[in-house]
Amino acid sequence: MAEYLKGQLNVLGFGNERSDGLSRGVIVDIDKASEAIKRAVKAAEEKASIQIHDVIVGISANMLKIEPVSGLVAIGDQAREITDQDVRDVAAAAIIQNLPPEREIINLVPDEFIVDGFDGIKDPRSMVGVRLEMNGMLFTGPKTIVHNTKKAVEQAGLNPQLAVVSPIAQGLSVLSDGEQDFGTVLLDLGGGQSTAAVIHDHRLKYAEVDPEGGDYITKDISVVLNTSIENAEKLKRNYGYADSSRASEDDQFPVDVVGQSRPTEISEKYLAEIIEARLLQIFGKLKTQLSATNALSLPGGIVLTGGVAALLGITDLVKAEFDTAVRVTIPDQMGLRHPSFTQALSLVNYRGQMSEVALLVQSALTGNQQLVRQAQAQQTTSQSVAPTTTETPSTPASTDTRAKQPKKRGQGIRKFFSDFFD
Repeated sequence: MAEYLKGQLNVLGFGNERSDGLSRGVIVDIDKASEAIKRAVKAAEEKASIQIHDVIVGISANMLKIEPVSGLVAIGDQAREITDQDVRDVAAAAIIQNLPPEREIINLVPDEFIVDGFDGIKDPRSMVGVRLEMNGMLFTGPKTIVHNTKKAVEQAGLNPQLAVVSPIAQGLSVLSDGEQDFGTVLLDLGGGQSTAAVIHDHRLKYAEVDPEGGDYITKDISVVLNTSIENAEKLKRNYGYADSSRASEDDQFPVDVVGQSRPTEISEKYLAEIIEARLLQIFGKLKTQLSATNALSLPGGIVLTGGVAALLGITDLVKAEFDTAVRVTIPDQMGLRHPSFTQALSLVNYRGQMSEVALLVQSALTGNQQLVRQAQAQQTTSQSVAPTTTETPSTPASTDTRAKQPKKRGQGIRKFFSDFFD
């Protein structure tokens, strides 16, 4: 639970529970998942002394499909000012298409608006025109995953006000402006699955999901050492190394073995070899997919997040396997300084930074009138600030609301690289 004021994200409370009802990062038991959500929400409510009603929901990138879309609406026979409703209408026009019955729209992200042929506009409202166009990116996922996720949230007594593809939110929150611009691979090593997302030109261009994550490492430790899942998880967290070359053969620790009355001594290096074997298997499959898209040649390298990214030596192992620059991102919020909290913080940060136009576009997608009211409230707040004030609006205003001349040839080296990576 967080608030976003004057460009600053302030965490009010948080709840952390084991993700019951999930398998390989996907909900397979709605009832169990719902109960886990309830427990986490209750813990956050108790810490913040605030009751939670509306939530931001992260949707995994499993079988994610990304495609460009465009919409066109007539403002009228004569030129008039473009309104909020016009923005919603052109967004609705962009998503009129025949989706397969097994897929569902998750996000529509606007790239630009075009007013009477003038392109590159971020916010067309209050401009005068007779024709409004919008170009954007549409993100769709399997209906089963989207439905089960929202259903579990609703069953927990919450309103899923906004859904977002998780790598979109994470890319905005953990990558620098340069990393988002020139291209970076965001590698989320979660418990249920591992996700490699390519962020370039400030957009999510590609996502690959491997259905193996930290839970598989825990199971490997449990099977090899013949110990319980609970003990295996503790061993991974307390003694685990991702890179076996950094672990010691001399440092040993006791392990409770099933069927034996006394613990067995296991070396730090032996445990590391078990962990490393599973990680190399995950990395090998993701590397094949990323290499096919030339993503590993992007200048931003790889940024690691997710609970598995907390393992000692993970940076060296990834750097050796992918042969590129690697860094781990860790939240700087007090009490949440662990890679496993990155996704939750990214979701609230994404909502906090959403512009009024983005809220209107998303409301057209979901029919959520609450988002429309929030966009209007943000507009009223920003307009009430005097021009000479030094305060920052709670949501950043769009960077350019002026119409530009139609594009011409020779846009320069930036467009060349953009087209090249596309």
